Amino acid sequence: MAKQCAVCGKKPMVGFNVSHANNKTKRRFKPNLQRVKTQLSDGRIKRIDVCTRCLRSGGVTKPVISGT
Repeated sequence: MAKQCAVCGKKPMVGFNVSHANNKTKRRFKPNLQRVKTQLSDGRIKRIDVCTRCLRSGGVTKPVISGT
C-alpha cells in the first residue's frame, strides 16, 4: 500500500527528531490514512486510502446504503 492519499496526493514528509541536547536524527511524518468505501462518479463503489483532512472536508462521497 502506498502511503499516499487518493484524493489530495498527500505523502510522507521527512524531518528530524530533535533531542534536548539538540541531537538530530532523521524521521518520517506519515499522513493519517483511512481505508474507506467511496462512490465513484459512474456509480461504482471502491475502497480507497484517504487522509483524514479530505474525509473531514467532504472530498469523498460515501455510498448510500440501501435498506431492505
